[in-house]
Amino acid sequence: MKNRKGSLLESEGFRTFLSSMICILVGLLIGWVVLTIINPSGSGEAIITILLNFLTKSTGPARLKALGNTLAKTAPLLMCALSICFCYKTGLFNIGAAGQYEVGAGAALYAALAWNWPWYLCLLFAAAAGALLGAISGALKAYRNVNEVISGIMLNWIGLYFVNMILGSGAPKDSASPYTKKLASANASAVLPSLGLDKLFANNRTVTIAIPLSILFAILISVVLNRTRFGYELKATGYNREAARYAGMKEKKNVILTLAIGGALAGIGAAFLFLSTYQEWSTTQTSVPAMGFNGIAATFLGGLSPIGSIFASFFIQQITDGGSLIDKAIYPSQISDLISSIIIYLCGFVGFFRFMMKQHAAIRREKNDGEKKKEEEK
Repeated sequence: MKNRKGSLLESEGFRTFLSSMICILVGLLIGWVVLTIINPSGSGEAIITILLNFLTKSTGPARLKALGNTLAKTAPLLMCALSICFCYKTGLFNIGAAGQYEVGAGAALYAALAWNWPWYLCLLFAAAAGALLGAISGALKAYRNVNEVISGIMLNWIGLYFVNMILGSGAPKDSASPYTKKLASANASAVLPSLGLDKLFANNRTVTIAIPLSILFAILISVVLNRTRFGYELKATGYNREAARYAGMKEKKNVILTLAIGGALAGIGAAFLFLSTYQEWSTTQTSVPAMGFNGIAATFLGGLSPIGSIFASFFIQQITDGGSLIDKAIYPSQISDLISSIIIYLCGFVGFFRFMMKQHAAIRREKNDGEKKKEEEK
C-alpha cells in the first residue's frame, strides 16, 4: 500500500490533479467563510447551491435545460482556455485572448447578419479575425520585443470598441435595443446545428455542435503539442528563442504563428457562443467580456493541460452559473466570481504543491529503498 501511494505521488498527472483539488477545496472553504460572515444561517445551503447548480432544479426537464445552458457556455470558455494554454505551453502569456474573443464575435455576427453567410463560413471568419489580432501581438513580440501581455491588454480595448462600432449600426443592429438582431430570425442558416443534441437537454436550442467540437479541439491541441514536430518546435522556441534560432528554427515565425493560433481558438470560442443564439452582442458595453479572462482560470486549474482544461472549464462555468441561483436578497451573485478569483490566485501555488509532493515522494522512495536494502542484507 505504501508503494502504491509513493508511485501515485511520483506521477506528474496525479500531482497536478491533487494540486488542483487543493485549490478548489481551499477556494470553496474561503467562499463558505465569506457567506457565513454575510449570513451564517444560509451559508451551507448557498455553497451547496453554487456547487450543484442545475441539480438544484425541481424537475428533470428543468435540470436538463439548465445543464444545457451551462454546457453551451462551457464550450466558448474551453476554447479561450485552450487559446491561453496553447500559447503558455510555448512560453507566451496570451492575455489578449479576451480581445481575440471580441473580434471573433464581431466577425461571426457581422458575417451572419450583414452578409447572410452560413454558420461554417461565419466560424471560419471568426477564426481568421481572432488569428489576425493574435498575429499583431506576435509580430510586435517577434520584431519589436513588445511584451505580449502589454500589447494584448491594449488590443483587448481596441477590439471591444471596434466591435461595438461595426455592430452598432447598419444591418447587424437591432433598431429597438442596444443589442444585435436575433440570429434565429435574421439568418437561420448562421445558427450552429444541434444534430439532435438539443433533444437530449429538454429541447434546449442553445445546445449545439459547439460542445463536442470544443472537446475535439482540446484533443487536437494536446496531440499537436505533444506528438508532432510542429508542436515541439513551438515549445522549443518558447523555452529559449536563441537556442531555437541556433538549431535552425524560425523563431520569429513561430512566435507569430503561436499567437495567431491562440487568437483563432479564442475567435472560434466567441462564434460558438453567439452563433448558438444563447445571447446577442450588446453594442454599448464598456467592459471587456469575462470569458477570455475566465479562460486563464480554467487552463491553470486544468494543470496547463488541454485535456484538464475540459474539466476545469466545466467546473468554472458550473460554479459561475450556480452563483446566480443563490438567494439574491441575502447573498450577492458575485460570490461565485469571488470563489473563482480565489481559485485563480491559489493556482499560482500549484507548482509549489507539486514540488512538495515530489519531494515527499522522493523521501518515501529513499526510505523504502533503504528498508528493502536492509531486508536483503539480512
